[in-house]
Amino acid sequence: MTAYKWQFAARFRSHAFGWRSDKPIQRIKEALSEIKRMAKQDPALAAAGAVLFLEKISPALEQVDSSSGAIGASVNRAIDSLVPLIAKAPVAPSVRQQWLQRLWLALQADAIPYIEALGDAWGELCANPECASQWADEFRPAVEQVLQASGYAYFKGSSAYFSSLYAAGRFDELLALLDNPTFSGWWYRQWGVRALLALDRKADALHYAEASKKIINTPLSDVAKVCEAILIASGLYEEAYNRYALEANSGTTHLATFRALVKKYPHKPAADILEDLVASEPNSEGKWFAAAKDAGLFDRAIELVNKSPTDPRTLIRASRDSAEKQAQFAVSAGMAALRWMARGYGYQMTTGDVLEAYTSVLNAARFAGIPEAQINAQIREVMSEEDAGNHSILATLRDRLIEASN
Repeated sequence: MTAYKWQFAARFRSHAFGWRSDKPIQRIKEALSEIKRMAKQDPALAAAGAVLFLEKISPALEQVDSSSGAIGASVNRAIDSLVPLIAKAPVAPSVRQQWLQRLWLALQADAIPYIEALGDAWGELCANPECASQWADEFRPAVEQVLQASGYAYFKGSSAYFSSLYAAGRFDELLALLDNPTFSGWWYRQWGVRALLALDRKADALHYAEASKKIINTPLSDVAKVCEAILIASGLYEEAYNRYALEANSGTTHLATFRALVKKYPHKPAADILEDLVASEPNSEGKWFAAAKDAGLFDRAIELVNKSPTDPRTLIRASRDSAEKQAQFAVSAGMAALRWMARGYGYQMTTGDVLEAYTSVLNAARFAGIPEAQINAQIREVMSEEDAGNHSILATLRDRLIEASN
């Protein structure tokens, strides 16, 4: 394994990259591709390459600007991909111990840090309870020093210790350790939840997770996800939905949140889920327009967007794309886009956006059998509304209506 020359190795020398993150992100993707290709031929050699990559990644990235979070996310994805590959590699215990020693040195030297997530995965990297138990014993003296320190003390291997105890099946020891205030944060208490679940104490695990909400800086959405998973695993879908679903499934967009809930709770009507989401954010009804459209609830989508704004470009696309199959909906969506643009909503709306909305409304009106004169009359009503104050948008519409009347 040591004789193989990895192409990525030379690209990840210490301080290999400047402050821009685009190039290192690309290099990380290339390294992962190289390692994964090798995994199809020689899993043990691929795992050795994964260890080498994890050793080299943090020193190579020390000068990269990580403020956007993009490079950190890229490294975390790499770790998620490589940990199972290392854990499942068919190698002798002595080889695995060498790998773990190298990774421990890399973790200790991780200054930014980039590879701290390896600590949570340590038990998995050990690959068997015996190895995990050995590492737990290795970490214990340093953890005990932290507990005995009168002032601030920190040990980089704390999460690795909990992970090792868990993988070794030493659950009672793990739970006893969590009684110490030093390990009161959710970062550590999640291991207590896992231990209780491993002991088939689901009710206790749920209460333990719930109690974590009282601790300062606890990520409530993370706790909700764990609690929801416990109830679902117990077959209590309705309770899981009512208590935790909305908080646990918040996505990057409102549509993503809606889709996640519909997928996870197929027994619940999509319309009911939509109404629960709308009720969870008062005065933001329009943000759920895309979710209602996605569910085929076209009338409800228009009701929502008429109550509060959404991105006019989203409405324009809906109008354009639905003209043939849902003509009346397309007309209403396009009119809503014009109304909210006239009121000043939308980021850097252009003349082109206004004209596209106007064109999409007229096109949809033709499919709906609505005369153009009637549409233009509705647009004039929108323009005359008291809060229609975006002068550039109004001027564009005014010019377009004048052209249409000639």
